[in-house]
Amino acid sequence: MTARIKARVHVMLKDGVLDPQGEAVRHALGTLGFSGVQSVRQGKVIELELDADGPDQARDEVKAMCEKLLANTVIEKYDIEIL
Repeated sequence: MTARIKARVHVMLKDGVLDPQGEAVRHALGTLGFSGVQSVRQGKVIELELDADGPDQARDEVKAMCEKLLANTVIEKYDIEIL
């Protein structure tokens, strides 16, 4: 039986990959007086609603979406959350 399933994908740069946006945020926070911030990693969150036969099928489909479009797997990692 098909159901509407919500999924959330967190995409972040892999460890060791330079994050210039994160560094810009860290610097801006420092100029605003938040001097204790040592590092910032910036990513993105993608929320999806899809029709699937269950959470396992939804996870498999979202994984395929990540591998093909939602994440650049050369430099990014992702985590899938079925809601």
